Amino acid sequence: MAVSIREVAVVAGVSVGTVSNVLNRPTAVAPHTVQRVRRAIDQLGYVRNDAARQLRAGQSTTVGLIVLDAQNPFFADVARGAEDAASEHGLAVLTGNSDEQPSRENAYLDLFEEQRVRGVLLSPSSETLEAAQRLRDHGIPVVLVDRTAPGSDFSAVAVDDERGGFIAASHLLENGRRRIAFVGGQRVALRQVEDRFAGAARAVSEVAGATIEHVTTDQLTVLAGRDAGSVIAARAPEDRPDAIFAANDLVAVGVMQALVMIGELRIPEDIALIGYDDIAFAQSTVVPLTSIRQPAGLIGTRALEVLAQLIEDPRRAPETIEFEPELVVRASTTG
Repeated sequence: MAVSIREVAVVAGVSVGTVSNVLNRPTAVAPHTVQRVRRAIDQLGYVRNDAARQLRAGQSTTVGLIVLDAQNPFFADVARGAEDAASEHGLAVLTGNSDEQPSRENAYLDLFEEQRVRGVLLSPSSETLEAAQRLRDHGIPVVLVDRTAPGSDFSAVAVDDERGGFIAASHLLENGRRRIAFVGGQRVALRQVEDRFAGAARAVSEVAGATIEHVTTDQLTVLAGRDAGSVIAARAPEDRPDAIFAANDLVAVGVMQALVMIGELRIPEDIALIGYDDIAFAQSTVVPLTSIRQPAGLIGTRALEVLAQLIEDPRRAPETIEFEPELVVRASTTG
């Protein structure tokens, strides 16, 4: 059974108010009394209920963060950036993984609302933002992460993914590639994936004789990339692409594994390969991976800062911060 603050007061021989002051304003209590109360706390094993205290005060010190895939190092870096910024504002971050499933995303939004968090950082898994709007209607600010929402009044912090896709395909085309396969995502994919494909398609449309196809995957994981790579490698030579643009680095790593395991295709001589995100592992793959870099930590930091501003001033005008992607060239495209 949990020890109450009243029991601490009895053992310490002080009032409940004095125990509360020791917990919350120790400088307002005589040092010898503080020591007596703390001895009682240690003796009884009392643990303060911060959640209850915050509810009584009407103010929480936590914010929620919902990411699309907690196993993706990109989102781990986003979370780290948000956590570092949160500590500067006296906040803590609770993270949930939607696994790209709207139902799980909504469940986390419901949970965060029940916990009365101060605000939410959300990397949405669908185009609809009804659940996020409900939180805002109830006084909980929401900032979108890794995706913008044109036409809405949500603040957002992201990278220009259409530009990133254009840069990726342009790099392949400049290196003489003409048959590009974009690997990853469904036909109707996450907005980020759709934008990357759209940017790549725009670059291809500007080069005579160049083509692009979309090889879909159920997930954006290493295993999904490996399956797609095996399918591509099994094609007749004349039907294979001479370049692959993977929707993210995890998919690219899986594609690379498939091509290397088969052993008949060389990277980049037979098939050039580029990923997206530039996770730390990209430079350590069997063939160092060319990638489009996103400033993941900075995205998390700036998103938390925008959220903190909305917490302080709920009437603050929405803003969109969009970073420029950066091409990082390695051996997988220019070896």
